[in-house]
Amino acid sequence: MGPFLLRRLATFIATLAVASVVVFAVLELLPGNAAQVILGDSATPESLAAMEAQLGLDRPALERYTQWVGGWLQGETATSISYGVPTAELVAQRLEVTLPLALMAMLITVVVALVLGVYAAARHNKLGDVGVMAASQLGIAVPNFWFAILLILLFAVHLQWVNAGGFPGWRVDDGGGFWPALQSLILPAIALAVVQAAILARVTRSAVLDVLREDFVRTARAKGLTQRQALIRHVLRNAMIPVLTVGGLQFANLITGTIVVESVFVLPGIGRLVFQAIANRDLLVVRDVVMLLAALVIVVNFVVDVLVAWIDPRLRTS
Repeated sequence: MGPFLLRRLATFIATLAVASVVVFAVLELLPGNAAQVILGDSATPESLAAMEAQLGLDRPALERYTQWVGGWLQGETATSISYGVPTAELVAQRLEVTLPLALMAMLITVVVALVLGVYAAARHNKLGDVGVMAASQLGIAVPNFWFAILLILLFAVHLQWVNAGGFPGWRVDDGGGFWPALQSLILPAIALAVVQAAILARVTRSAVLDVLREDFVRTARAKGLTQRQALIRHVLRNAMIPVLTVGGLQFANLITGTIVVESVFVLPGIGRLVFQAIANRDLLVVRDVVMLLAALVIVVNFVVDVLVAWIDPRLRTS
């Protein structure tokens, strides 16, 4: 396991480095003047010069890149142009919403997908299997923002069980609390989980069916194990590799792709921060948030690789 981890760790660091170069190059080395984009065509030469100095455009690109990366490694980030605070502070505030939302959505996704996927595989070509596949196809086809609006109409407008939107905060001193904050994330998490659970349920069903056809499963059944015992003891662990791989990609997608649902529920998360930064032409915030999201995706993929190798030892020696 040690050599495998070292190889994966080296790949992880190299991927992060490449991602940082790409993000920096796209936002700072493309043709055009970033200061002109931020201030508009009516900006005076003096204001342009001041903005270029604030952005560091009067220094060589390599110096700006090393200062940016070095600042991130030391925990020091640039100051947002529109908010007037360090971008790390902005990102930390928004992650208090986006990260729990993504974790809740992923938890719902995994529980629903595993239950429905295994249920459908155990009843292959029967009514239960057909029903699960039809429901999953419907879940894939439904846009999450439309489903979010339906949830608001049902639970917030008609039943009035929860608020239609907003986030009160995790701290009681700020007027919120753990339970009110958790309540405000339940409907968004369900809206995000619908599509992901439908996809993962189909992947789980396919993976379980493939393992059920293996010779060792037939041998286990011939030795007297029931179908449930064979599923729990032999099938599930071997079927988890594709499920984990797809689930990791889905979790990364939940972190980086919540902008629409956050807008519907008026949640101050990472997605809305990116949208507002683009609208305000705050390129410093856009650059740092994009880099953070890329880093989160790389970290999730690294963790998935390690978990898959732990489940299947053959991958560590391949």
